[in-house]
Amino acid sequence: MLTEAEKNELLLAQHEMIERLVARISELESLVGTPRKTSRNSHIPPSKDDFGKRGGKGGKPKAGKRPPREGKHRPLAETPDKTEHIMAANCCHCGTDISSQAQHCRHRYDHIDLPPIRPIVTRIELFGARCGGCGRRYRAAAPAGMEPGTPFGPGIRSLLAYLHHSHHVSFERLSRIAAELFGLTISQGAIANAFRRMEAGMTAATKAITDKLLTAKIIASDETSTRTNGIAHWQWVFLSKDAVLHKIAPRRARSVAEEVLGGHQPDVWVSDRYAGQQELGKEHQVCLAHVLRDVQYAIDCGDTAFAPKVRDHLRWAIRIGKRRSSLKDTTLAAYAAKADNLLTRLVQMPVAHPAGRVLLKQIKAWRSKFFIFLTNRNVPATNNISEREIRPSVVFRKVTNGFRSDWGAQIHAGYRSVTGTARLSGKSALVAIRELVDGRFMVA
Repeated sequence: MLTEAEKNELLLAQHEMIERLVARISELESLVGTPRKTSRNSHIPPSKDDFGKRGGKGGKPKAGKRPPREGKHRPLAETPDKTEHIMAANCCHCGTDISSQAQHCRHRYDHIDLPPIRPIVTRIELFGARCGGCGRRYRAAAPAGMEPGTPFGPGIRSLLAYLHHSHHVSFERLSRIAAELFGLTISQGAIANAFRRMEAGMTAATKAITDKLLTAKIIASDETSTRTNGIAHWQWVFLSKDAVLHKIAPRRARSVAEEVLGGHQPDVWVSDRYAGQQELGKEHQVCLAHVLRDVQYAIDCGDTAFAPKVRDHLRWAIRIGKRRSSLKDTTLAAYAAKADNLLTRLVQMPVAHPAGRVLLKQIKAWRSKFFIFLTNRNVPATNNISEREIRPSVVFRKVTNGFRSDWGAQIHAGYRSVTGTARLSGKSALVAIRELVDGRFMVA
């Protein structure tokens, strides 16, 4: 038999469970009839879309048959390493000997191949003896770049870093590639040691990139999740027209950006609407691509009055932004005023649909940050540059599942900073990392 107190405790537990179930049922009922969130109408990445439904990517219907187009061919190399002139010996039709006849080129093409790739091993022998003057032993100095220590030269170290951080090749696969493709025996531990030796150079390069970033008047930023030692971290990216800085931190807080800025406040900050990205610049341009996805979700929910008008208006403003280089200052100012006035009228209209009211509330909260790009020609309307810059690290995370050590995460952030900054001046990632290993990397 239960006591009165035990009965009351049991009834209270059952009542709490019923309340939770009722709340869950209400939540599920509210979702009935709402559209599925995809990359077109929310911040969900395209990888989460259902590629199988309705035939196309992101649920889009498949396009019709591709129209015919002019064929292309590989252009001939401008400076071939070798040219062979092949003369015909006999007529291919009747077999007549034509070796003595004058012939001209009837067909020209390139044959391209790779020679066997093998490492160049240089044996260093340092000679010495006992000094006839002081009686002490001496030894010749090692040649520059071939000092005792690691046997692997800068070319090998640069290539390993390039394959790992740009093409997401794991340590185990790097070791196999080195052995099977290059005939080079190198262990996973040796690869890790090669990366650790880059730490000092990465730190110096990151400091130079940070100094360059802090001279910028316009900075764009974004962040994504990553994992270090199995713990969730965040990878931030900060971009200007001259510098790209990646930073991996254990938190997503605003303090990470403030630490990078060190008191510097750019004229314009470009980002999404995440709270940690706010009030970091004198003005803030929100990413209109993110806003348009929220607008599309309201349309998918059934709002046919307010959301379509907002969508058309924002698309019009973005098109004006793409024409800024050909517009006079007075014309661009008139467009900026028109954009702001029309948005003011839109937010004053009555909105009946629930999804439209949610969208209206969001737009009212951010409306002063929509059209900075129409008053400053150098400001982008979206934050796509940041998302494109951080996407390779997202792929790296999906392939490798993160980092096993803190130093590995910092090496990756430094690598992405160096190669991203170098790309702004037209250099490839492999060239940039080789310059870093050689101690020649400089921020333009």
